[in-house]
Amino acid sequence: MLAYSPEQKRELKAFLFLTVFLAPIVAVGLVAGWGFVVWIFQMFAGPPGAP
Repeated sequence: MLAYSPEQKRELKAFLFLTVFLAPIVAVGLVAGWGFVVWIFQMFAGPPGAP
């Protein structure tokens, strides 16, 4: 069985936190933020399409 040092355990926990929790939250936040920006822009500029 492999014995991991305390630093390796901490790095593994940080990696799992980043990949399982932080990255999806940031991705959803970016997509939602972009959608909000487009929605606000369309309130002022009108919907896309031919005039």
